[in-house]
Amino acid sequence: MKNTTTTTSRTARRSVALAALALATAGLLPTGASAQQQQQQQPAQAFPTKPVRIITPFPVGGGPDGVARLVADKLSRAWGQPVVVENRPGGNGFIAIDAFKRGAKDGHDIIVLDNVHLAAYPALFKKLPYDSAKDFDTLLPLFKTYFFFTVATNSKYKTVGDLIADAKANPGKLDYGSWSVGNPVHLGSELFESATGTQMEHIIYKETTQLYTSVATGELAFALGSSATAGPLQRANKLRFLAVAAPQRNAGFPDVPTVAESGGPKGFEVIGWNAIAVPKGLPASVTEKIKRDIEKGLAEPDVLEKFKSFGYEPFPTTRPQFDQFVASETQRFGDVIKKANVSLD
Repeated sequence: MKNTTTTTSRTARRSVALAALALATAGLLPTGASAQQQQQQQPAQAFPTKPVRIITPFPVGGGPDGVARLVADKLSRAWGQPVVVENRPGGNGFIAIDAFKRGAKDGHDIIVLDNVHLAAYPALFKKLPYDSAKDFDTLLPLFKTYFFFTVATNSKYKTVGDLIADAKANPGKLDYGSWSVGNPVHLGSELFESATGTQMEHIIYKETTQLYTSVATGELAFALGSSATAGPLQRANKLRFLAVAAPQRNAGFPDVPTVAESGGPKGFEVIGWNAIAVPKGLPASVTEKIKRDIEKGLAEPDVLEKFKSFGYEPFPTTRPQFDQFVASETQRFGDVIKKANVSLD
C-alpha cells in the first residue's frame, strides 16, 4: 500500500521548489551571483529607515549651519524621513565628534567637519580624541570659500605688496588677528609669513565681530576674512578688501585682485571648506546613496543662490580627488605649524 503521507510531502516539496524556481527566474529571489548583488544593494534600498541626524560643531546661525540645514531639507524631501541638524559647538569640535562617535554606526548619524578638524588638528595636537583614518569616511565637500586680505577703508596699504614691504622693513611689528590659535585665518596668516619671509605678530580676539571691528578702526594692520565674516563691514564701507587668496578673482567681487595680482606671492591660497563624513565601514551602497543625494541637493538652483549670499563656492570632486586634496592640505598645514612651532596641547 502506498504511503500517502510521504507522497503528499514530496508533492508539497516539489511545489515549493517549483515556486521558488519561478520566483528566482522572475528575479524576485536571489540565485548565485544575483544573491550577492541583492545583498549589496539592499542596504541602500532600505536606507534610511528612521530619522537621520546631521551633527555639526558649528553654532546656529552661521554660514556652515545654514548649509547643513539646506542639506537636511533636501535629504528629508528625497528620503521621506526627517533629517535634523544637531548643533554641538565648542571644545574645538570635540563635543560634536564625540556625539558622532557614540551615535548610530549605520549611516543614520552623519557629521560635518571642516579643514581644521581634518587637516590641521593632526599637527596641532599631539593626541586627538579621534582618528580620522579609523573613525570617519569623508564622503564629499559641501563648499569652499577663499579668504580676503582685509584692511581699514582708510588704510595706508593699497596692495598686498605694500603689506609685505612694511612687514620686511619692520620685523615683528606689523600685526594681524584671528579668533583663536589654529583656525584657518591664523594658519593662513602663518602661511603668508612663510611664503613672504616676514615676521608678524598674531593678536587673538574672542569673537569675529571684535576682530574685524579692530581692523576697521585701524587697531590691527590686517586680517584674513571670508565674505561671510568680513563682508558685512566691507559692504558698510568700514573695511576694504585688498586681495583674495585664490587662484582667480571672486565672482562676487570682480574688482578685488588676487594676491599675485596685488604684489604678493604667486599661487598663494587660503581656503576654507566643510565636508560630510560618515562612520567608517558603512556598506558602499549606503555611502554612495548619501553622497549621490547630497550632491543632487547641492546642485539645485536655490542652494547655489544661497551659496552666493554666504560667499561660498561649489566644490564638486570625486572621492579619490578629495582624499588627495585633504592629504595635500594636511601636509601644507603640518609644514607651517611645525615651522611656526604652534601647538594646542
